[in-house]
Amino acid sequence: MPRRATGQIIEPNGNRQTWALRVPFNGQRIYVKLGRDGWNRARAERELRHVMADIERGIWTPNQTAVQPEPVRAEPTFHEFADDWYVRRQHEWREGTQADYRWALEHHLLPHFGSLRLSELTVEEVDRYRSAKLAEGRLGPNQINKTITRLGQVLEDAVEYGHLDRNPARVGGRRRRAKPTKPERTTVEPEQLPTLIDSANPRLRPVLSMLAGAGLRVGEAVALDWRDVNLATGTVYVRQSKTDAGSGRTVDMPSGLVEALRELKARARHTRPNDPVFTSEPRNGREARQTKRNVEARLKAAIKRANKRLDVLGIAPISERVTPHSLRRTYASLRFAVGDDPVYVSEQLGHTKPSFSMEVYARAVKRRERLSGAYLDEFDWALDWARIGPCEGLGTGLGTSSHKTAANLRCASVVVPPETASESRETRTPGA
Repeated sequence: MPRRATGQIIEPNGNRQTWALRVPFNGQRIYVKLGRDGWNRARAERELRHVMADIERGIWTPNQTAVQPEPVRAEPTFHEFADDWYVRRQHEWREGTQADYRWALEHHLLPHFGSLRLSELTVEEVDRYRSAKLAEGRLGPNQINKTITRLGQVLEDAVEYGHLDRNPARVGGRRRRAKPTKPERTTVEPEQLPTLIDSANPRLRPVLSMLAGAGLRVGEAVALDWRDVNLATGTVYVRQSKTDAGSGRTVDMPSGLVEALRELKARARHTRPNDPVFTSEPRNGREARQTKRNVEARLKAAIKRANKRLDVLGIAPISERVTPHSLRRTYASLRFAVGDDPVYVSEQLGHTKPSFSMEVYARAVKRRERLSGAYLDEFDWALDWARIGPCEGLGTGLGTSSHKTAANLRCASVVVPPETASESRETRTPGA
């Protein structure tokens, strides 16, 4: 069933001092000047309804009084305008953002809105799209809302270019969105971390240590070169990030991570300034930079092995929904457990606001008080590894070779009660 043609109200804006209409007539868009004094949106809407009714009855012509025919270019369809928008903007976005925007356009927005003229994208049509997506059941509410956000971005340019007088995807704010669901936040708890890194492939262990110890995003970690790592100062420099706040930040590394990187550098075949820190298994005798996809796949295998060991220790298993990004939450938990300030942690993570850090803070600072037995032993091992300051005898930090007695651990700023840590570490080897 074809949709009824609609017109558009043009409000005074900048140099344009009068109210006007744009209406479809004989395949063109006609500009109808209304006036300035006494006009408002309500009156303009009534006039638009009358004009559209006359056009539908065939009794309206553009030669009437107060009607100025406008030589207007053909109104683009949403598909045409969105294609132009993407080509015009894509150079501003990173590769991952481009892929995300293409997904929203090609798989969801264009199939629904593509054939419509821009003036036919009304608030009602946006609501119809939302309802259709919910009924379809392929996307969750949060994903549907992401596509509506993309729609709003495209139509914002349409408003600025004069094709629309307002953005229907943003009118009414939340009323255009599906009711969001609160996502389940997956993480690796501090007491699970030693066993997870024990269970990882040797090439994955230092990557996981970087993610949990410095809070880097996986894309930031695999992009590191040796010039970005300063083992003398215990810092790592993040050149590029998905956010402006994350780019160009210097992150403090815990002693366990510094020791892990020292051992990695000693074993590495190439450690020139522009050589990658993390590499994959050699193919045809050549090493390549580690990739996000490879880290994600190997993490899944490490989780399965770790859960078998955690079961022996009587510790809850790691969720198989954990991703490399989940370790940023682990990082925040560790930092708060050793007493770091939420604002500092937020800056280290590359966040513009400390809201994420504050969300984790209250839970993290109280967690140790509720633990006992193997949970407490492993938790305290993770805290020792996560402290920032000079340490001796840590080896690779977390991992089998790092599980040494308390006599070999001399870390600065000890927060864990010494008697508790000493008893647990001398009587047991975590991850064994």
